[in-house]
Amino acid sequence: MRSFAKINLGLRIGAARGDGFHELLTVYQTIGLRDLIRVSVGRGSGIEIRCEDPRVPKDESNTCFRIVEKAMAALAARGRVVIEIEKKLPVQGGLGGASANAVATLLGLERALKKSLSQAERLRLAAEVGSDLPLFLVGGTVLGVGRGEQVYPLADLPAMACVVVTPEVGVSTPRAFAEWDRRGLKPTSSSGADAALKGRSSTVAPELGEAKGFPKLTGANPSDRMNELGRALSAWLSEPYSSAPAEVLRTRGRAENPLLGLVRAGIENDFEQVVFPEYPELMEVKRALLRAGAKYASLSGSGSTLYGLFASRETAAMAADKLRGRGWAAKATTTLTRRAYWKRVVAG
Repeated sequence: MRSFAKINLGLRIGAARGDGFHELLTVYQTIGLRDLIRVSVGRGSGIEIRCEDPRVPKDESNTCFRIVEKAMAALAARGRVVIEIEKKLPVQGGLGGASANAVATLLGLERALKKSLSQAERLRLAAEVGSDLPLFLVGGTVLGVGRGEQVYPLADLPAMACVVVTPEVGVSTPRAFAEWDRRGLKPTSSSGADAALKGRSSTVAPELGEAKGFPKLTGANPSDRMNELGRALSAWLSEPYSSAPAEVLRTRGRAENPLLGLVRAGIENDFEQVVFPEYPELMEVKRALLRAGAKYASLSGSGSTLYGLFASRETAAMAADKLRGRGWAAKATTTLTRRAYWKRVVAG
């Protein structure tokens, strides 16, 4: 199974919750960088994780281990499960690598056992293991609310060239949240996101892209609360341009890839307010991406990975070369639509 990464197109941090998490509002976007996962089931019992990267845990702290434990029980299955992880994505880099690995492992386990979980069961198990997991059961462009685990498929956007840069800096997500709370910071945008956070639905309603060997997941009918979420998201995205002449906005919409229009509407990643002051190198990477021709650049998740969106694959490739010349690990790739994501998940 191919295990693709994600980036965050904007990330708003809301109020702290009683369970220790924060309310979040973000737009996830899957991209073409990936790991490779192999799952086999044989005689015996237990779970074994094999990976040459020493940073990848091999015990029950690994998300792949935890989701297999839950899935084997849910499927009433027996056997010794071996998970081989060919690691290409950065560990704890903000690209959702561990979460994507777990979802690929779940899907690979189903194929190995020739058994399938229901839509609701897959999503329930994924949300129990981690906040980022459910988005990888949708793919493409995905709205994430709650602590990020409540996911809603957005209209699929055309693929766009992307450069991903991962400096050798370790950013602790819990520490970033703690610093946010300590400083008493406010989100970068206002009323639209607040409405989305207050009006979020507890129903997870993705529609899974068609992939050979997997049933299509059909979401629930749109609800009034989903409509409210859509309106709130639109307000959040359009707020910075609310005073611009209507003709300018119409021209901008026609001229740009819709994905670029989305991110250039002014959404930002709130983590940048606490991460950049502590790690100035990350701010420098963002500036370097913009100088190299990125139409938009941002931190992904809490970092340390940053990305830039480019007008063409050629300009993205040249930018990646330039950034590598400065000693940064930079890769050119593209965003993945939902259909492209599901066509590529099963490795041939």
